This record gives sequence, structure tokens and C-alpha cells, in this order.
Amino acid sequence: MKQLKLRAAAFLLAITFCATAGAEDITVMISGGFSAALDKLAPQYQAATGDTVHIVHGPSMGNSPEAIPNRLSAGQPADVVIMVGYALDDLNKQRKIAQGSRTELADSRIGAVVREGSAAPDISNVDNLKAVLLKAKSIAYSDSASGRYVQAELFNRLGIAAQVRDKARMIEKIPVASVVAKGDEEIGFQQVSELLPVKGAKFIGRIPESVQYVTRFAGAVVAGAPHQQQARRLLRFLASPEAQTVVRQTGLDPLPATGGIAQ
Repeated sequence: MKQLKLRAAAFLLAITFCATAGAEDITVMISGGFSAALDKLAPQYQAATGDTVHIVHGPSMGNSPEAIPNRLSAGQPADVVIMVGYALDDLNKQRKIAQGSRTELADSRIGAVVREGSAAPDISNVDNLKAVLLKAKSIAYSDSASGRYVQAELFNRLGIAAQVRDKARMIEKIPVASVVAKGDEEIGFQQVSELLPVKGAKFIGRIPESVQYVTRFAGAVVAGAPHQQQARRLLRFLASPEAQTVVRQTGLDPLPATGGIAQ
């Protein structure tokens, strides 16, 4: 652990020396999956570079004004966006991100929670997961990529779509675990990194790999952003091997090798 901390300190020192401009305020629009990692990594980055990281939260997609694509379309300023990879592809097609700046950050898998104090059901295999869902009085899932998979594919793959239709609910804008923690829903599904930070909810595990859905999170520099160099520097740090310990701690899966790193 001490060696990892020394490596991280050396990397941060290196990017500080490589900075070609003074400290700036960097605005990052980010969706939920990578938020916990950024919350932990941003203070290290700020201390080393002098840059201030302002974080604006919003889903990767959807019709709400808070959704990142809608924020950008409305003219809200940002230097960096971090979001679901295929939603970032759409922004690239619209030329809303700087060419060649996409940076792969981590993969995210779906897990489940129940209310703290409740018995933890076993969802470690497909048969158990199916039985738990059939027995549950209510089921919650997100309005982002993971929830759309749960609604459109997972229930069908388990052969229980008709049985759970009337007791399954999409949760918009807020963490799924928050409604489970209050007792409004019995079991909730979302990306693991979005479930773990919520107090009052008990994480019971990931869904089985054979029915798992992996979401790639990536970042990019916003086209025309005022702080292009600082934005690229931040993305390099978030994708670095030195940041991967924190990425893993927040429930994400670090990538075996980084690709498309912003230069």
C-alpha cells in the first residue's frame, strides 16, 4: 500500500511539472457510475496541480434537463464530460467533444441492494436470482443504462417479465438504493458503484456474470472548452494506473490497459 501511495504521489508530481498553464477551475459533468471515484480522486488532483474541480451531476441520457447531453445543448459550460461510453459516442457524432480526447476509464457491473437490517438474499446464480425476483414484493431499477437493460432484457432472459411487470419500477434522477433504504422498494438494481455509497442500503452482490451487463465509462474534453490542456491532464490522471486502486474500491472494474488517453 505504501508503494502504491508513493507511485501515485510521483505521478501527480509528474503531471504538475508537465502542466503548461496555470491553475484553473475545471468543470466536470459526470453521471453516477464514476462519481464516487471522482469524489475520492479529485482532492488528490487538486492538491497536486492547483486546479479546482467543479463537479456537475447528471445522467448520461434521458429527457430530464439534468441529463448531460441536454445540459450541453442548453449551453451550460463544461470542460470535461464523464459518462456511459455509448452516450459519449453520440456526443462525438454531434461534434460536442474534442476530436481524439475520448479516454477510457473503467467498466461497471450491475449489483443489488436491500434495506439495511434485512436478510440478504442469495443472487449468486441465475436460479437464485430468478427466485428472489419472483418472491420480492417490489423491484426498483435505474433510468440509466443498467436499468434499461434490467427492464428490456434481464427480466426476459430470466423468463419472468410477465410475472414482475406490475411490481417493477424505474427510479428517475435519484439513486435506486435511496428508495430501498427508505423501505419504499424491497430490492434495487443499479451499477455497483452507484449502490455502495448510499447509507441505509445493504449491498448483496453482483448479478451472475452469465446475465450481467457491463457498462463502459469514459471521459472526453468538451469541444470548445476554455481549459483544454487542464481537461486533458485531468483525464490522464483518472485513467492512470495510479488511480486504479481508488477506482476498484468504489465498485468499478479497472481496465486491463488504458486506451485512447487524451494527450
